[in-house]
Amino acid sequence: MREGVKELPPYKLITAQVDWQACLAKLYGQPRIALDLEANSMYAYREQVCLIQMTIPGQDYIIDPVADIDLSGLGDIIADPAIEKIFHAAEYDLILMKRQYGWELRNLFDTMWAARILGYEGYGLAGMLEQVYGVKLDKRFQKSNWCRRPLSPEQLAYARLDTHYLPQLRDHLAEELERNGRLEEAAEIFAEQTQINLSSNEFDPESFWSINGRKDLSPQQLAVLRELNIFRDQEARRRDQPVFKVFGNRTLLELAQVLPRNTREMRQVHGMSSGQIKRYGAALLRVIEKGLQAPPPARPKRPKRPPEQVTNRYEKLRLWRKNRAIERGVESDVILSREAMWQIARQNPQSVEELARIEAVGEWHCREYGPEIIELLQ
Repeated sequence: MREGVKELPPYKLITAQVDWQACLAKLYGQPRIALDLEANSMYAYREQVCLIQMTIPGQDYIIDPVADIDLSGLGDIIADPAIEKIFHAAEYDLILMKRQYGWELRNLFDTMWAARILGYEGYGLAGMLEQVYGVKLDKRFQKSNWCRRPLSPEQLAYARLDTHYLPQLRDHLAEELERNGRLEEAAEIFAEQTQINLSSNEFDPESFWSINGRKDLSPQQLAVLRELNIFRDQEARRRDQPVFKVFGNRTLLELAQVLPRNTREMRQVHGMSSGQIKRYGAALLRVIEKGLQAPPPARPKRPKRPPEQVTNRYEKLRLWRKNRAIERGVESDVILSREAMWQIARQNPQSVEELARIEAVGEWHCREYGPEIIELLQ
């Protein structure tokens, strides 16, 4: 099937509550809805949902969540198990929805995971649209600031393509899953994807310990690095920018290594342009001095290593999974997740019944792989 972009029917851009209510009335009666979200993680300190694209039969919608619209009704649809929600690579969007709106999704069909289960080598949406429908996405808009207004007609035309073909792609993949006896496996994996555990996105002053290269610093230089990391976060928050747009990790590391005493010495530091020095130079000198006066930071305790028996079981499972994936022609995590392997290694089930009680191992996976896993562990 080859459908040119110019042949597509007009999309509806929703920027007002009255239009959203009319749209919502149509959504409630749908058995399935294709969705996608655009955010501004490359442009803001705290990312936010900037655009919501939806497709139902015969109509594409683009919702502007930056406008004054009450979107709570969409949360009801997201949570409704009677309505299938079609996404491509849903994980990031599900995290965004839960973090910003508190929504938890029920009844997912993820076309990316369907393609992975079937052993597709290329499962990015752009590649699949070109391969199946002959549609080429304009990559110029991939890194757009989707919260900047107004959005151009070209940006909106690009955004609508993220959902326009998803219902057709879903049917194409569902038929293939059925032919290959993989529908039940896919349903289990889709359900697992909806179980979102949010990690904290609050700044941790001790996060400097994760900066590559810190092991080469002296204790006092580490104290400086800690203060620089705190300063970077404060500036990013104040300017509403991602931290990497204030300073990169390499710049922080070199500032802590070089310990410049004046702005002239800052010029030798990677990433310190004349503009950066003009904007931040004096403040950085104060931060460096503060770090030099601070006590060296206490090193965090290393996480306790699992017992040797557990790591041995995990390694057995990892090798088994790798070989199973090669046999099937899929990536390893399609067979079993890393978390599932660790839970199995720790609990060491000795029967399929015991394996079935492990939370991260679904019913289908237990039935399909259970006897092999138990034999491996014995």
